Amino acid sequence: MPRFKTTFNGCSVKFSPFIENRLAVTTAQNFGIIGNGRMHVLEMTPGGLMETAAFDTADGLYDCAWSEENENILLAASGDGSVKVYDLAAPPMANPLRVFREHKHECCCLSWNMQRRDLFLSSSWDDSIKLYSIHNPGSMQTFLGHSYCVYHVAWCVRLRCTQQVPVLKSHCIRHCRIGEKLSNQACRQDGCTVFS
Repeated sequence: MPRFKTTFNGCSVKFSPFIENRLAVTTAQNFGIIGNGRMHVLEMTPGGLMETAAFDTADGLYDCAWSEENENILLAASGDGSVKVYDLAAPPMANPLRVFREHKHECCCLSWNMQRRDLFLSSSWDDSIKLYSIHNPGSMQTFLGHSYCVYHVAWCVRLRCTQQVPVLKSHCIRHCRIGEKLSNQACRQDGCTVFS
């Protein structure tokens, strides 16, 4: 089994949907409590894992997500609440290409939609989930109503919907039809809210 030693503590590993031997690793200094972060892009080669790109940040990186429409675009969820967009085809000094600064606390999870390939979700310790299009300058929708940090968010693979699953306190599944007007009702702690 090939190994790669990171400088900081590992937080997330995601394989590229386009290049089967490429993966991204997000890391955070001091287990993400305080300190810097680094995104590693690794390639599995016959000689082992080789780093092909690395991006340093002032805050820890907790998660990453590969674009579903461009093999070189990669997102990073940052401890400063931002979502950073990196382009592996761009020169190192051009990265990050964009930074979405909308969460008020740590951004901890990202999920790219496999059907509407320009859309992605972010979740945060500010109790919110945000819906973005890579082509828009800011988020398209903010989902509020969670009573605690939202640690995980994921797209429903079979339907055109979002599935949001916070780990603690209020478990909630939300369904929204892409292309229709989204309501922003609050999620009840004892059940779920359906958006349609």
